[in-house]
Amino acid sequence: MSSPQNARLLRALRRQPNDRTPIWIMRQAGRYLPEYQELRARAGSFLNLCRTPELACEAALQPMRRYSLDAAILFSDILTIPDAMGLGLAFTEEGPSFAHPVRTAKDVTRLGVPDPNQELGYVMEAMSLLHRELGQKVPVIGFSGSPWTLATYMVEGKSRSDFVLIRAMLEENSELLEQLLDVLTEAVELYLRAQMAAGADVVMLFDRWGGILEGEQYTRFSVRPIHRIIEALGPETPRIVYARGGGECLTEICMTGCEAIGIDETVSLSAAREEVGTRCALQGNLDPAAMCLPEEELRAAARALLVEYEGQAGHVFNLGHGITPDVNPDQVTALIEEVHRFDPGALA
Repeated sequence: MSSPQNARLLRALRRQPNDRTPIWIMRQAGRYLPEYQELRARAGSFLNLCRTPELACEAALQPMRRYSLDAAILFSDILTIPDAMGLGLAFTEEGPSFAHPVRTAKDVTRLGVPDPNQELGYVMEAMSLLHRELGQKVPVIGFSGSPWTLATYMVEGKSRSDFVLIRAMLEENSELLEQLLDVLTEAVELYLRAQMAAGADVVMLFDRWGGILEGEQYTRFSVRPIHRIIEALGPETPRIVYARGGGECLTEICMTGCEAIGIDETVSLSAAREEVGTRCALQGNLDPAAMCLPEEELRAAARALLVEYEGQAGHVFNLGHGITPDVNPDQVTALIEEVHRFDPGALA
């Protein structure tokens, strides 16, 4: 696979020198864009938008037409794997929910690993279309939820803030939880491998809920499955682990072998860089709330973060988590301009 014309992201992930710091934005295709709102209305539902390759490709292309971003990302959802397992995924105003949550040994036993080119073929087709449109211009990012994150949704059955049910499974039946994570680890590996075959230049694991675990539990239930996936995929395609709430465990995440760690806004970027050293690149970590500041304050916040990294190789500028629907699209233009204006070589 040939390198895209704009390879800033790939160089940053390999900790190679760059003329400018690359930037892409989590949820860069989303509700803050008026053209996305129109496309979503045409699709009829979020799930239909995700499951229709041509529409999903169009959603991913929309921010690339507006902005000088250094990467595109597949438009999909982290819950496609459990959806393909037959759990009855639906989206309501409260968030995602499953008609058939996984809570017993029988529930786990009947789970099958989806064939990514069959049950999830619509994702691979969307990736192929996106790569065909952009693969010679910018890198295309594929992604999945981490096994632990997928398990939290599958056991809870919906979005929750207390995680009562999966915490109970962890304490009362950890062997069953590990069986579930084993199935998900295999499924995620196959899913990402298929995305790579369909054109993904980079793959990313969203460990959205690993941060609710601590100590040995974090290692056992969150990091260990990720390590298995990273190792199985190999280093040819760069691998990013987004570790929301994982700021205390950066060294451990580095040891998975990933090329980069995505950090949220609760972590000091300079402290994270000092901890990981030359072992990993870092992605992040502007507070998404800064996107609603007056433009000059937003630009100042972006400059401060760039200076904090001290011009070292291996920085991908991003938000600490996804862009919110209330952001003015013009603010994204200002942010990208400010990041691209900055010369990392002046500080190195």
